[in-house]
Amino acid sequence: MQLKKIIQAYNGKAIYQFNNLLTYRHFHKVYLSIFLIFTIICIGVGGFIIIEHYNFLDALYMTIITVATVGFQEVHPLDEQGKMFTVFLIITSFGTFAYAVTSISKYVIDGEFNLYFKNLKVNAAIQKLENHVIICGFGRNGKQAAHVLKKHNTRFVVIENKKDIIATINHQYSDLVMEGDATQDEVLLKAGINKAKALITTLPFDADNLFIVLSARTLNPKLTIISRASEDNSDKKLKVAGANNVIMPDKLGGAHMASLVMKPDVMEFVDYITGQGTDNIRLEEITFDTLKQVYQNKTIRDLEVRNKSGANIIGFKTAQGEYVINPSPDTKIIPDAKLFVLGTTEQIIKLKELFV
Repeated sequence: MQLKKIIQAYNGKAIYQFNNLLTYRHFHKVYLSIFLIFTIICIGVGGFIIIEHYNFLDALYMTIITVATVGFQEVHPLDEQGKMFTVFLIITSFGTFAYAVTSISKYVIDGEFNLYFKNLKVNAAIQKLENHVIICGFGRNGKQAAHVLKKHNTRFVVIENKKDIIATINHQYSDLVMEGDATQDEVLLKAGINKAKALITTLPFDADNLFIVLSARTLNPKLTIISRASEDNSDKKLKVAGANNVIMPDKLGGAHMASLVMKPDVMEFVDYITGQGTDNIRLEEITFDTLKQVYQNKTIRDLEVRNKSGANIIGFKTAQGEYVINPSPDTKIIPDAKLFVLGTTEQIIKLKELFV
């Protein structure tokens, strides 16, 4: 089974690389066509100037009407050498000019021309992004991640290598979609991984996710990386590779369904406050570094979050990584600590204006 998955993944990469090769060949044909047309024009202009002593404009005019076979009369009567040169120019340029025009027309009609400028536009927009999220793969998990990020107005870039899936993407930032193989470093760099704050990889094969995690951690050591995993023993490998969190959708879904049986109202309430059910409830984390300096190394009581913003501090993460529910008002906010705050959208906005 594992071997089959590896073969499928390899085939997928092979198809993607083959598509890239086809795209390169299309560009190569266009550049070759332009070069051939330019060469023919140069030969024609040079020949008419040398043989018939035409000025540059007349030589250019004669070359164009000869190559295009439009049948206009000569600028001046041709002598025998001029006629022979014109015959040579017609014979050599007819097939070449037809090939060049066909190649360029095909490039425009097939949409490659528009795709080229669309990619330029996408790359230019991505270069301006900072603190965005990169989503690798737009399957079920990728779509759900994009949906939640969209609800929180968080900018994100989608990397997907299947054209049919890209065609279906219609989210708020649909202009920031890259066609590419996320396991390639150059694709991650084009997605702005150096300036991103997080990466979510949701590819169906754990080997691909592992490769992306390794590359992403190398390219941006401060990046928050969330990875999907399918196999039971893959989560440890992904964490060793550099993933901050590993999600196993099948396990998580089963556990969630069992919890809904045991304590349905509690689970629905958790979904409600974590943003699954409404846009008006926000659960946010405030780190020591993001707090204004005047509030750093103060106690929760000193902040008076409830009185000033209406939001509630419901959790605290110590510098050692321990979680405290309903922390004491005397809890001191020190470096590497985090506050977890629950409130409405308006309350959270006011909180950030006051403390961040």
